[in-house]
Formats: sequence, C-alpha cells, structure tokens
Amino acid sequence: MPGTAPDQPIELEITNVAHGGIFVARHEGRVVFVSDAIPGERVLARVTDARKKKFWRAETTEVLEPSEHRREHVWAEASVERDPAERAGGAEFGHIALDHQRALKHQVLSEAFEKFAGQAAPAFEMEAVAGDDEKNGLGWRTRVRLHVDDEGRMGPYAARSHTVVPVSSLPLATPRLAEIIELDALVEGAASLDLIDPSGFEPLLCVGDDDLKAAGTVTERVGDSEFTVDAGGFWQVHHGAAATLTEAVQHGIDSALFDPRAHNLDLYGGVGLLAAAVQARFGDTVRITSVEADAAATRHARHNLAPGAEAVTARVDRYLSDLQTHMSAVDRRAFRDATVVLDPPRAGAGTAITTQIAQLEPAQIVYVACDPVALARDAGAFTASGYRLTSLRAFDLFPHTHHMEAVASFERS
Repeated sequence: MPGTAPDQPIELEITNVAHGGIFVARHEGRVVFVSDAIPGERVLARVTDARKKKFWRAETTEVLEPSEHRREHVWAEASVERDPAERAGGAEFGHIALDHQRALKHQVLSEAFEKFAGQAAPAFEMEAVAGDDEKNGLGWRTRVRLHVDDEGRMGPYAARSHTVVPVSSLPLATPRLAEIIELDALVEGAASLDLIDPSGFEPLLCVGDDDLKAAGTVTERVGDSEFTVDAGGFWQVHHGAAATLTEAVQHGIDSALFDPRAHNLDLYGGVGLLAAAVQARFGDTVRITSVEADAAATRHARHNLAPGAEAVTARVDRYLSDLQTHMSAVDRRAFRDATVVLDPPRAGAGTAITTQIAQLEPAQIVYVACDPVALARDAGAFTASGYRLTSLRAFDLFPHTHHMEAVASFERS
C-alpha cells in the first residue's frame, strides 16, 4: 500500500533498536521502524508513514508480549496506553528499565562505530551521573520548553508533531522547575514558556514566542568556576552534565602530549566550558583559543575564561581555513604540539572540518559528541587521516530518552 497507511494495526515482532529512539521490525519483507517498543516484544502498531518502499514508520498501540525490561512509563502522558497522537514527546525510553536503556544506548553507539567508522569501538561503559539511579533517572532536566495551544493549555509537543499535549507533571524536570509553574493554568498571549533552572541563579519562567529565546543572562556553576550564559543560550541540560564533561575532557587529554604554549583550540566553544576545563587542569596561563559562531556566546566566553585564553567569533570552517592560509612554516610545525578540543552540534563536524583539523596535524584531538552516528563518521575520518582512537567514554546524560554524550580521544599516529 505505497503512500497510504493500513486502516488496522499490524502485528510486529521487535528485533532490534535503531538510532533515534526507535525500534526495528519487519512486515512482509519491509523494515518497519516502531516507536514505544522494546526488542523482544510482540506488539500491535499503527503505520504512520508508508511513503517509502523500503521502510515504514509505526507507533505501538498495544503490547501483546511485553519485554521483561518494560516498566510503567515514568510520564503518564507519554504512556503506550494513550493514543500515539496524544503522547507527550521527550521521554521516548521512559517505558524501559533504566539499566536496559543504557544497554540499548551502548549497543547503538557500538553498532554506529562498526557501520560508520569501519572499526570496533574501544571498550567502554555507559556511565551514569552520580545520583541518577537513586532517583530512577528523574528530576535532572534544567531547561524545559512548553508550548501553548489555541485554548491556552500548556505542554510539550507530541513526538514528531506540533500538537500540544497538556500535562499534569514534568517528571524529568528539576524539582525547582516544578515549583514555579501551575501546569493546569491557562496562558494567554504567548506561544511558549521556557523554564530555566541555572545552578547559580533562581529558577526562571520566561513567557514568549516559539521563535524567540529567553532574554537576560544567568550564572552557571561548575565546581569553583562560574559561567555567564544567556538565559536562552546553550548550556548542558542535565544538572550534572557540565561537571561530567569537564572531568571527561580533562582526563581525555594525554598530559604527556599537552603543550600549554602550543596553539591549542576549543572548537564550537560556546561560552567557554571546555576551554575552562583545559585551563583548570593545566593552569590559567594555558594558551587556548575558543572558536564559536554565536557572538553572544563568544562575548560571555571572554568573561568566563582566564587571561591565557582567547575567544573568537567565527564559523569553525572559516576559522580553520584562515588559519591554514596565514600560518607560517614555523607556526605549522609548532601546531604539531597542539591539542584540539571540539564539541560540534548534533550533525557532527563533517568531512570538511575533520580534514582541516587533520591537515594541521595536532598532537591530539578530544571530541565531545551528542550523536553516536555523527561521532562514528567523524572518528572514521580522523582514523583515515592518520589518527588513532585511544579512548572512548559514554555518558547517560539524558535518562529516559535515547540521547547520550560521548568523549573520544585521538592521537596522531
């Protein structure tokens, strides 16, 4: 039935997990990507997209044979008992036992390396943030956006749609955020609400438009350091993520290869979190340049970083191109002692930028990734360019979702 969905649900055996928080089944020789399932289950599913010849997309409507890892969903409004169009998005693994969520994420990252990097991933664990298990992976989210429907009711969007799902609770949000909003209240004159719980500031409720960021600045604390951030700017969402990634980057750098006076780089540097991590380990006089396209973030980075650092507003590809063009032979030789830290967006650095970095021949590269496939592709590119993957760590910084973070270290062969 190309281009149309069946009127009745189809029965499926779930055989695997795929990247993106979906699961894999087959129906009449065709792959079906299914939401709200678990490998090993038999389910009834409603096809939601049958436009492709090779695969369909479907939503679980009933679990016929549940997995031993299935649990009552941590968010009632996202439960499989609700119609798929009325399920809150943002907790797509919330029906799975926490330890099995991590096993599935480990599998996704491992298979991404085999498929897209052309190599097996080094041995790693899916590490939890301290305290998450005691709270069953709840209460970690410091930034939440709620949308407002035509009747003034607030809630998240349903998965893969722009339908607002009114909710009575926000189980992934920090307790402080739950205290500043009445979810059953009606909202007039706004399209969205941003709830922000910065570690060094009182929680904020910002009413605005879907396309606008919350105004003003907030303070975030990581250990003894403070970071000024735009309220609507990028900051790690899990309350423990910034400290976790700081430690991971610090330990991902081989001190025997690190030269504090080399042309060290922090690419996609944001407000300077990872450049500050480098300085915190090796000293405030470390020479490091943080490169970020967002001018507001760069402005904050100049304030947040110690004097040895420089913050540059530029697109990373253009900055690296200019660096290549204007470096002298002496500078180029000196760059071979440098360390490059990069934390690209979800799409990854990409071939052009991995090539530019490899052409500079830094001594080591530490790559922070929020997407397993993008990391694997870029890891394959670095390996093909003469770098050796020396370590890989992965972190469950988004419990009850499919998302994860990873930190990979490379050394020049």
